Amino acid sequence: MKILFVSQYFYPESFRGNDIVFDFVKRGHEVTVLTAKPNYPNGRFYEGYNFFNKRTEYINGAKIIRTPIIPRGNGNALRLLLNYTSFIIFSFFTVQFRIRTSFDVIFVQQLSPVTMALPAIRIKRKQKIPLCLWVLDLWPESVTAASNIKNHRIIAWLNKLVKFIYKNSDKILVSSAFFSNSISEKINIDKNEIIHFPNWAEDIFTTPLQSDIELPSFPNGFNIMFAGNLGEAQDFESILKAAEITQKEVPSINWIFVGDGRKASWIRKELSNRNLNNIYLLGRYPIETMPIFFEKADAMLVSLKDEPIFSLTVPAKIQAYMASGKIILGMFNGEGAEIIRIADCGFAVPAGGYSELAKHALILSQLNDMERIRIEQNAYTYYKNNFDKNDLFDKLEAILKSTINEDSDNTYPNTTQVP
Repeated sequence: MKILFVSQYFYPESFRGNDIVFDFVKRGHEVTVLTAKPNYPNGRFYEGYNFFNKRTEYINGAKIIRTPIIPRGNGNALRLLLNYTSFIIFSFFTVQFRIRTSFDVIFVQQLSPVTMALPAIRIKRKQKIPLCLWVLDLWPESVTAASNIKNHRIIAWLNKLVKFIYKNSDKILVSSAFFSNSISEKINIDKNEIIHFPNWAEDIFTTPLQSDIELPSFPNGFNIMFAGNLGEAQDFESILKAAEITQKEVPSINWIFVGDGRKASWIRKELSNRNLNNIYLLGRYPIETMPIFFEKADAMLVSLKDEPIFSLTVPAKIQAYMASGKIILGMFNGEGAEIIRIADCGFAVPAGGYSELAKHALILSQLNDMERIRIEQNAYTYYKNNFDKNDLFDKLEAILKSTINEDSDNTYPNTTQVP
């Protein structure tokens, strides 16, 4: 197959779509990527990139066509708006003058912003080929949950835009099965027509550890580790409350945060204000080092705030934790919590339930070796049965081929106008 992969984010930025591109090249497919100059998450162009250079690259057998973009900077509302809109504007010229190859199918990795799908729709119409949309972030729900946007006109326009994108997609895949209801309601299709295609763990979590990195020292005791973005969505207010409880009741329980983000400075201040000495901030490390950190943890933590959109989301770190055979302690609602319960690989308490989080941290710290091994094995087994990358890519390959065949059997569908 000749596949065009479209996403605002791509290697060296770290997203699951990188695996799709590089693995499909290994499977013998010809893959071209339409993307932007890398600047996520730090808001500056990666070393070696600028606004004008590296318009075309070849990486691991894939052709990468990069469009200019205004970097996201400090991530404030204005810079994000410029970042999002500049990709659309400059991609228009890229599509018009630099996309020369004819493709069999388009695959869109739809993260935020949802507008990154618009260049793909332009190519779909131009070449009269099918488009598969992989929804990893649900709009406009995620926008209203993560921002102060409450204006009904803006939300109505975003809804119209999202409907336009969904209606122009020949196949819709979702990373969370809970997304299906929202999508089916927006465009009035049977939710059974929407395909569940979940995330998987990067290869580094499923291969033997190979790194000589020097780790920071770890405290003695039972270590619960959070790895990832220290942001607003993760509800560190409740995590710190749970840590306060365990510090009083079980001082040997430690809470270790590996990562960085907007909430990091707030956490540091709170450690002093609350006199917390059982929380350790280790800072950001390359993703390649995460398996080594995981190995040092007794349990892994995942949390999200009590927002409707977050109850529909399955944090991708769950798959990484499971693939590493780790016990999981969760504080969130929805599908992710259900996965932990069904897999019997730890405990999931309701979002915001800091007292329950502290209680179950204590329970985990008291497990004997046999119980810990059983739960860890449950995590890995569930991962292999449900999130194995090779199995998922076999499924995706079949989906793309069937989409091409269906498109060849039908006339080119009518499309709605851009809102």
